[in-house]
Amino acid sequence: MEVIGDLPRELFLEILLRLPVESLMRCKCVCKYWYALISNPKFIELHLKYNCNNNVCVLLKRCLLTCLGERENMLSLVCSSGFSFINLDVDLSLYKKEPCLQLLGHCDGIICLSNYRDDIVLCNPATRETMVLPESCLPCYSSISNLIPQTSALGFGYDSRTHHCKVVRIISYWEERSGSGLPHHSRVEVYSLATGSWKEHNVKVPAHVWYSPCFETYFNGAFHWYAIDDNRNEVILSFHMGNEEFQVIPMPSALSLYDYSMCRSLFVWNGRIALVIYPRKGIEKSFQIYVMKEYGVRESWTKILTIGPLTKVEMPLAFWKNDEILMEGSDGLVVSYNLKTQELKDLPIYGVPKSFATLVYINSLVSVKGGNRVLDGDNTGENVSTPVTFFFSSLQIIKTDDLLLKSLLLLHFPCLFR
Repeated sequence: MEVIGDLPRELFLEILLRLPVESLMRCKCVCKYWYALISNPKFIELHLKYNCNNNVCVLLKRCLLTCLGERENMLSLVCSSGFSFINLDVDLSLYKKEPCLQLLGHCDGIICLSNYRDDIVLCNPATRETMVLPESCLPCYSSISNLIPQTSALGFGYDSRTHHCKVVRIISYWEERSGSGLPHHSRVEVYSLATGSWKEHNVKVPAHVWYSPCFETYFNGAFHWYAIDDNRNEVILSFHMGNEEFQVIPMPSALSLYDYSMCRSLFVWNGRIALVIYPRKGIEKSFQIYVMKEYGVRESWTKILTIGPLTKVEMPLAFWKNDEILMEGSDGLVVSYNLKTQELKDLPIYGVPKSFATLVYINSLVSVKGGNRVLDGDNTGENVSTPVTFFFSSLQIIKTDDLLLKSLLLLHFPCLFR
């Protein structure tokens, strides 16, 4: 069996796959061989798969007040182990003091951020790599003089056909003095990491995207928004990243007409779309949870349970660990509610009220500039020599606990702990 130092090759690779991104970035500086291995698209894919199965976290965006009373955005990672959290050292100079900063989605460790006005930024918080997308391909004016263009929706997700991420933007054109409350018409453009450019998509938008807190969700290859159709019914508007088609998904039958006193939030829970309905105002709130058991089928909406009434809880933020839901307290404190025990636990995470946004997140080495994926049957990747190919063809999973892993690393790779 071939060895590296005192370690078999399979064990060496298995240790690297278990390392966090920060340590792997340091490992790339050890030698050319390690750099080539860790930069290899196949290794990046294996590392991503390992984290998908073992290290799923929640990425939390919040606003903090500086000593001068100014608001600054902060990204934090909430881990399920002991509800620990760390603040991420990411250069958000573009949006650091942007009050309307939005998290648009997560794809393979890359997140998309925007203020819905100017720039759209892709960022890998683990590698600290960022990229500002090029300007829109659509004109910033309308051919009709009394119409005003405005970005009404943005979405981010993964196209399994091209193996690249995409950003979709809907620009709506509003009449200056329209009393209808709905736009005159909308246009759509799609940015693909495969091409590095925007392209207009000539398709009719079947519903009008409207804001609802914590609603925008990527699931099942499509991005979802809260929307109102031409008959003023509440619907879920989705855009599939693969075939680039829109779909209108009806709400539960009891919610066909909009009620301004209630909020709707959309999440992914146990592999299904979950809709949470709760009062917009009130000291005590109850949260009704509906699950769509068959995707896209209205009749499959099923009310699973009702949480509460709970005191001083504003809104849900994210489902995680299957039986926990993160929620924002009315005082800017994050709490966790256990669906089984019905326990409400305060977490040591604070922020300006109503400044929170969350994404279920996975650390990865994936670059925001693309070129990370290994297509089926494609071995072109990076040219990293025959020994690296041997790694992937003879990989065997070796199970080990954290203590053993740390001992092995300390013994054979002391440079990682300096």
